[in-house]
Amino acid sequence: MKTAMEIVRASRDPGRYKAKDYIDYLCKPFVEMHGDRAYSDDDTIIGGIGKLGPYSVMVIGQRKDKNYGMPNPEGYRKVLRLIAHANKFKLPVITIIDTPGAGCGIGAEERGQALTIAQCIYEFSRLEVPTLSVIIGEGGSGGALALSLTDEIWMLENSVYSILSPEGFASILWKDPSKKDEAAELMRLTSHNLMEDGFIERIIEEDGGEIYNLKNHIINFLEKSYSISIDKIMKKRYDKYRKIIGS
Repeated sequence: MKTAMEIVRASRDPGRYKAKDYIDYLCKPFVEMHGDRAYSDDDTIIGGIGKLGPYSVMVIGQRKDKNYGMPNPEGYRKVLRLIAHANKFKLPVITIIDTPGAGCGIGAEERGQALTIAQCIYEFSRLEVPTLSVIIGEGGSGGALALSLTDEIWMLENSVYSILSPEGFASILWKDPSKKDEAAELMRLTSHNLMEDGFIERIIEEDGGEIYNLKNHIINFLEKSYSISIDKIMKKRYDKYRKIIGS
């Protein structure tokens, strides 16, 4: 059994498949969409319309190979544009999460980083289509939350989902980043911790071959979602996050 910090290291492994790899695996064809229509195109966010089995879907991912997977405000504004498009044309939204957190710096704050993250959270909460997040590596802070307020959250077994890094947690709590191993255990950031605590719905095993069935799992999720009215989907989503907030 790996320790929490060993799983953190595994989630950061440069050799892990990236969002673009998953999009290429899931969607044939995939048509990428660019730009926020306000400032620029942030290539840390990749998104567009794809064909996943019999379904047309909007897929949005965070590219760890671009700016370390840390989107700027224009990236999140692109997300807002894409999910508005998905809502208009009734396309399910699938997000692929892999970020240590949102882009930081004076420029990002001047261009409205906090506001755009908040807007993403709000808009995801009220989408009138099925939504699913898959965390493939790091799911860090508001940078991940902006794309993961979805009907279900799935995690690869060696991925993490947390409010900040163990190093940051240890620096704040003990003023000593060397205590990151202890911090990682306390944070309960692994897939198994989060499943036990009721934050996620599925763990995708990486070593047992289940990862190769991810496409079929998503198709089954969409089939199940289309058998339920959108009112029930939205009510279930609301109840899920009210429970999390209250826990």
